Amino acid sequence: MTHTLTLQSIESVTPDVFRLRFDKPDGLGVEPGQAVDLALDRDGWRGEKRPFTPTSLPSDGYLEFTIKSYPDHDGVTEQIPTLKPGDRVLVDDPWGAIQDEGRGWFIAGGAGVTPFIAILRERLEAKGTLEGCELIFSNSTEADIINRQEFETMPGLKTWFTVSDEASAGVHTGQIDKEFLENRITPGKGKCYVCGPEPMIDDIVATLKTLGVPEDDIIVEDLD
Repeated sequence: MTHTLTLQSIESVTPDVFRLRFDKPDGLGVEPGQAVDLALDRDGWRGEKRPFTPTSLPSDGYLEFTIKSYPDHDGVTEQIPTLKPGDRVLVDDPWGAIQDEGRGWFIAGGAGVTPFIAILRERLEAKGTLEGCELIFSNSTEADIINRQEFETMPGLKTWFTVSDEASAGVHTGQIDKEFLENRITPGKGKCYVCGPEPMIDDIVATLKTLGVPEDDIIVEDLD
């Protein structure tokens, strides 16, 4: 089923990431970690569907997306900064999921953090604390860190930020490699959630296995 959403607000989160809030129609229930296929309700764009993960909670009275714009891609994300309140988008029913299966390490690259935003918000809403949860979040530059202030102030959540394209920054510099993970993860003591670009997911999953993390403790997005 296709739903029509009307944009209520849009604001910048980082230089190229935007937070968009839409009205939430009856019958559209999205669980944290699920994605929807979204298209712009504009001539020439209605058939251009792209998957995005809402960052709002089921209890919110709106549907929120946190979307990175790629101006060089000449596609849907390139159009995101042009949207204004009152514009409409089309979304299909939710699919897939990366689900909360318990405390552990949430490992994200760039816009891959979006499923974790809703998952961590929901866990915090239910438990009152994120004790036992750690966010390991890689970006190109320090300015690219999405929702940094929110993550740093979530009660109980430990945050580890790293950037790959700056030699000097106020956070760790370098890739999320074996040494980085080995110093922060204790195999068998929690789940390892991984979300980001596919090559990054493959590399991190392989690294986690070499560190002795049980395969059942490694959670990636289920696209079925």
